[in-house]
Amino acid sequence: MNIKKITSSLLFRVIVAIILAVICSFFFPEWLARVFATFNGLFGNFLSFFVPVLIFALITPAIAGLGRGADKWLGITTAIAYTSTIIAGFLSYAVARGLYPVLLGGQSVSEDIADVSEGDLSAYFDIEMPPPFEVMTALLLAFCVGVAMTVVKSDTLYRASRELEAVIMKVISSFIVPLLPVFIFGMFLNLGMNDNLASTFVVFGTVLVLSIAMTLVYLVVQYLLAGAIAGTNPFKALGNMLPAYATALGTSSSAATIPVTLRATLKNKVDANVAGFMVPLCATIHLAGSMIKIVLFAFAIVYLTGMEVSAGLAIGFVLMLGITMIAAPGVPGGAIMAAVGLLSSMLGFDDNNVALMIAAYIAIDSFGTAANVTGDGAIALVVDKFARGKIAPARAVEADEAPARQES
Repeated sequence: MNIKKITSSLLFRVIVAIILAVICSFFFPEWLARVFATFNGLFGNFLSFFVPVLIFALITPAIAGLGRGADKWLGITTAIAYTSTIIAGFLSYAVARGLYPVLLGGQSVSEDIADVSEGDLSAYFDIEMPPPFEVMTALLLAFCVGVAMTVVKSDTLYRASRELEAVIMKVISSFIVPLLPVFIFGMFLNLGMNDNLASTFVVFGTVLVLSIAMTLVYLVVQYLLAGAIAGTNPFKALGNMLPAYATALGTSSSAATIPVTLRATLKNKVDANVAGFMVPLCATIHLAGSMIKIVLFAFAIVYLTGMEVSAGLAIGFVLMLGITMIAAPGVPGGAIMAAVGLLSSMLGFDDNNVALMIAAYIAIDSFGTAANVTGDGAIALVVDKFARGKIAPARAVEADEAPARQES
């Protein structure tokens, strides 16, 4: 099936799922809504189980296929992703310092907000699906095995990794992608029926609008730069990534969005091997959207509670946050959970401030995730511009293999 048809169809189904979920949240009986909560629990557990396998299966053969110099491009990609993340943090801090005295002047913050998950729908039952290994283990193992295969010419192991990749891609196209709209429907249905999230929107309404606007502006800037470097139309490239943005908006998980991000990236004519390691890797380490949200909300609390945080401390916080968030890649709300320690130790947040921060962040978690994965496409364009044709392949890839990655 053609990628354009798949992504366009998925984008339409995701939009319909979100609209229907918001409408249904006004009149659905709790017993029926819990059916979708049960499905989401099971599907979410499966994603937690499957994502480490997906990352290993996609990154390993992609690195091995790149051949000599793969480690160089992995390092360059990591540097670009981290730089993008911390620049987003510094810009967010500058915006907070410049605009909060005007936007939030004279206001105070209420810390009397209930647990953000208190109003969540409960599932009828749950089945634990422990992953075979952690996401970071999968990432490191893929690096080690993939780079090793560029040195040790093991054709048997290479063919096995390609066959595993084909199996995983089949699971993605035949099972995960078709069920994503149902999963997104359940996420937004729960969001619409959770009064605690609504109250959080009211408390941080101004910061909410500012954070969403800033993620969108940052995306445009990323694609303007990527388009100039790669010599492609930035707005067309950004438009091709809309299915990934919409999917991430519903799943709140960059890892769960990997299949859609990969297809959208390939649609931008990024080399299949480059996209194969770029997309899963950046889903783990490129967190510019999450950085924007955390910094804007954290310094909103700092301003509203009257805490003193020096510019030097703020810079250190951003630099450390860019590293710490990698500890919880792809998990909905994982970035803020990973940042809790820094909020307490570096910014001096007490338990009430941390609880408020978590509630505010999770309320709009999906917008940051959507910015993360969409920005991955811009990084892929830049890396592809320089990596294409400049890396000696470890072995020839069958002529019909690359197109197979772009169709299902």
